[in-house]
Amino acid sequence: MKKILLIEDEAALRDELSVLLKNAGYTPVSVTEWDSVPEQMKSSGADLILLDINLPGLNGEALLQEFRRESSTPVIMLTSRTSEIDEVLSMSYGADDFVTKPYNPTILLLRISAVLKRSAGKTSSVQTYHDAQVSTMKGSISRNGAEQILTKNEMIIFQLLLDRQGEIVTRDDLMTALWDNDEFVNDNALSVNVSRLRSKLAELGLKDAIETRKKQGYVLK
Repeated sequence: MKKILLIEDEAALRDELSVLLKNAGYTPVSVTEWDSVPEQMKSSGADLILLDINLPGLNGEALLQEFRRESSTPVIMLTSRTSEIDEVLSMSYGADDFVTKPYNPTILLLRISAVLKRSAGKTSSVQTYHDAQVSTMKGSISRNGAEQILTKNEMIIFQLLLDRQGEIVTRDDLMTALWDNDEFVNDNALSVNVSRLRSKLAELGLKDAIETRKKQGYVLK
């Protein structure tokens, strides 16, 4: 049974999460002492950590940044904030995913399962695309000393295109990959995300990396 460390200061929510995880076959362990959270994160032996951004006297993003210097254990950030900048910061500090509260229990469990599967199959947190480095841990693409931080949606899209580089990835494939995101991703939102991703790649000198195939989808060249 996979062990999940809960770092959530709201007792009612923490208990609710614990019951949810137990019923799903996980072993939840809760942090209730807030003066030694970094040490508990490092010594827990957890397979995954659910980390609230807002903690008593602590900053979840700063905790994650410190934790990432020593551990690659998957971390899903929990927050009641919904702005894109919070998402970008969390992913740039090394979060594997980002869930806003109030959360949908089914979707949260799907996210946990997906992150654990990615972690189990991940031989390296850094992949390459031509001469660029793709960090799944940071959610970033770096090339020639420059770095672009991707949002969660952009990273999901790029990862799918990279996994199937040279092949056509349909819009339906991308929509399916994004279906359990916090925000409703419609056809127009997908176009916006692809456009932003293209712009970030272009900033790195990777212009025209994503080719549009009319009525078929996209190809990462």
